[in-house]
Amino acid sequence: MTEILAATALVFGMTMLAVGIVRLLMLPFALRYEMRRSHLPPDAPPHAGTFFDRPGRTSPPSISVIVPAYNEGVVVETCVRSIARTRYPDFEVVCVDDGSSDDTYAKLQALAAELPGVHAYTQPNRGKGAALNHGLSYARGEILVLVDADGVFGPDTLTEMVRGFTDERIGAVCGDDRTVNLDRVQTRFLAMINHVGTGLVRRALTVLHCLPIVSGNTGAFRRDVLERTGPLREDTIGEDLELTWRVYRAGYRAAFAPRALVYAESPSTLPALWNQRVRWGRGLLQTIRLHHDMTGNPRYGSFGPYLAFNLIAQVLGPVLQVAALAVFVALAFLGDPGVLPATFWQVLLLLSVPLSVALLVLAVLVDRSPGDLRHAWTLPLWPFFSTVMSLVMLRAIWLELRGAESRWNKMDRSGTISVDTGQGS
Repeated sequence: MTEILAATALVFGMTMLAVGIVRLLMLPFALRYEMRRSHLPPDAPPHAGTFFDRPGRTSPPSISVIVPAYNEGVVVETCVRSIARTRYPDFEVVCVDDGSSDDTYAKLQALAAELPGVHAYTQPNRGKGAALNHGLSYARGEILVLVDADGVFGPDTLTEMVRGFTDERIGAVCGDDRTVNLDRVQTRFLAMINHVGTGLVRRALTVLHCLPIVSGNTGAFRRDVLERTGPLREDTIGEDLELTWRVYRAGYRAAFAPRALVYAESPSTLPALWNQRVRWGRGLLQTIRLHHDMTGNPRYGSFGPYLAFNLIAQVLGPVLQVAALAVFVALAFLGDPGVLPATFWQVLLLLSVPLSVALLVLAVLVDRSPGDLRHAWTLPLWPFFSTVMSLVMLRAIWLELRGAESRWNKMDRSGTISVDTGQGS
């Protein structure tokens, strides 16, 4: 057991140090993003200072929010009502039931009858991509916002989405998804570390013009850009990632809007987290295969070279991490006294842990969420989480090599809301 713990500490320290150094290099760009943000007066129209703020235009762009739903009866009403209560002046909500076996469609019909601007449609079960495309066929907005049925919007989410379109080259905007169900140790931990992976990194990648994903639960696209990219693919489980890469292929880029908050459920059990991350991993692998010619290609600006780095970090890195752990454990059990010198891995931890924690605290503060530091006691889960995420990628690679069926494995919702989303009662 001692040998396993030492090997895990060594590999974890090496991984955390490498990741920490990369994120430290991104820190200046994230801070630059914050310094470049324009501070508009409170009475400024939603499109002030954006691509849509052109001479002769007095009204903000219209928005269509597309809500696909499959067996989401527990959460869909809260989601739609939160969108309907947003303060944006011109929007509609297009809800699509994807052949649910519960009362999802009945609830959507009731909401459409009660709330102005809410529309409900249904189709046979064909998957999320097909449901989104079905909704897009009815949408009239200049901006198309694609969300999940468990998302809870803040009052200014749509306004902040629009303000993310700061210039004509931005074709898509990714909002900031926050954890809404802070009732478990795991979800509190995920809420903490997401500040780094989402808040800090996405700010930096926006400045570097290589943000690789507009999240499926909080993404906005210009209609004219989607007319160039084409509809969402229905044969991949990473439809949000794949569509974002097509935005870059079409000559546009994606940007991050950190104040466009959408609160959504994080997996509250380890099996749910495993299934979600395996799905994400397979979505990444499928997108790499579909757009392999973009990887490392300078034709796409900084995005092409970044994809090469992303391939190394997200696919090859986890494989190497697991292989290193296996080698160090094996050598330790063989009794080689020089394999795991205590001072070496202790120094690694001494360097990597403070760096990672410091970056995490800074990311929380940049996200203006100091209250989330109350969950810092969950951080000892980090080594275990890192190892599990590496095994996730191995599982995703194995499933893709086998040609396994692409299943959505949608997470069961609880309907738990543990945070103040700003909507009131």
